Amino acid sequence: MTSRLYDSIEPNVIDDEMLQKAVEEQGPQEEAGQLAKKEGINFKDVKELQLDFRNILKIDNLWQFVNLTKLQLDNNIIEKIESLDCLVNLVWLDLSFNSIEIIEGLDALVKLQDLSLFNNRISKIENLDALKELQVFSIGNNNIGILEDVIYLRKFKHLRTLNLSGNPVCDNEVYSTFVVAYLPNLAYLDFRLVDDNMRDMASMKYQYAIEEMKQGEAVALINQQADEAKEKELEYHKAAYVEYLNGPYLFDSLYAEDPEAAKLIYLPGVPELVETYKEKFVAICEALFEYGLKQHAKRKEEVAIFYECLNEALTNNQEQGTNIIQDFEERNRGALDAIQSLSDTQITEKLSEYNADIAKLVETLMSLEMQLVEQLEEVIKDFERNILDMVSTFIENEQGLYPFYCLLLVWSYKHGGHSASGLGNWHACCAVQDCSSLMCSKSGCISALKALPWSITHGVLTSGIPAKSYFHPRS
Repeated sequence: MTSRLYDSIEPNVIDDEMLQKAVEEQGPQEEAGQLAKKEGINFKDVKELQLDFRNILKIDNLWQFVNLTKLQLDNNIIEKIESLDCLVNLVWLDLSFNSIEIIEGLDALVKLQDLSLFNNRISKIENLDALKELQVFSIGNNNIGILEDVIYLRKFKHLRTLNLSGNPVCDNEVYSTFVVAYLPNLAYLDFRLVDDNMRDMASMKYQYAIEEMKQGEAVALINQQADEAKEKELEYHKAAYVEYLNGPYLFDSLYAEDPEAAKLIYLPGVPELVETYKEKFVAICEALFEYGLKQHAKRKEEVAIFYECLNEALTNNQEQGTNIIQDFEERNRGALDAIQSLSDTQITEKLSEYNADIAKLVETLMSLEMQLVEQLEEVIKDFERNILDMVSTFIENEQGLYPFYCLLLVWSYKHGGHSASGLGNWHACCAVQDCSSLMCSKSGCISALKALPWSITHGVLTSGIPAKSYFHPRS
């Protein structure tokens, strides 16, 4: 399938001159058009753009048309779909009668409903996953030769019109029945209405294959929903700054990155020590997690209150301003008619009164504006103070879980009473020892720390791993 344009014509690029000319041609004409041309047309305001029959070789320079909803690029010599990422509001795209070989570059067009790739060189239906809203798809007169490729379109639940005519796949004797069976939501296929008789016949012929596929799709849907739920939950946890704290994820990541851990795990008593340590570690992580979620809920509530106060202040101020202006208009309604019968002296006096009234209106509105500014400043200061207090409380509570000096004392006890490799005794100490009764020297603590795996020493001290829950200090 080839483009209808002659190869002898010089290829064009989409430049500012072409775009400006196209916008002016398609914009308002006569007096309105002349005014728009004189003032200049902002490409951001353009909703529809027609660039057909211009011998365009490459799609480019469309980044300014961010609000474009309809784009015609048909009847050119375009070889690749590209440079459309900025057109996120596009609903209708025509790329028919070009030289495109691969469907690509459409991932950003999530609002697209109507897509035409008619009369190109495409051999595979692919890379359309982002087009969830697709309703009309024309890919006739291409090189689609595998009937099963049509199954890819089942994922588009809104697809109602499909054109595949002119493809090699249409020569298959079961083509129409197969397509209707696997795409049950189609209303039109190759410009023909899909009637109930055809739908029933297709459903009966491929009943077992469709049922088997539906079962697979149901499982895939469940997995997809589970993944989406996990992703949504993770985003919520990130907003609360507690992601990956609801389990052993942090411990496992620290331990996995420790090159010494794999060696020390074979020492006597170390596996039990690591397991106990992990339990304590995870318990504190989960405590952080739960507290973080509670604080996040409080912050959300505070933000909601802030916007409520903000909107209330704005609404009240606008209502007061509107009432003041309406009163002014009511007082001066018919003023021009009233001065028609007055003498020049009286007119001068009236104008002086009106000017004074206008000056008073301006002063009143300005006072109202200043009052609003003061109210907003007060609301913002209160919000800032409340958020800072919440952050301070959050940090203090989290830091309260990490008095790691107790852990140092336990390590020093191990170092003072046992060999550097006697980690099993340290395990026992962690479980039952009263740390307040222990004494140690600075060098003893350092030696004890060196005897432990990096994932324990470094992870504990830099990440603030709690120690106080390991023992029961003397009151």
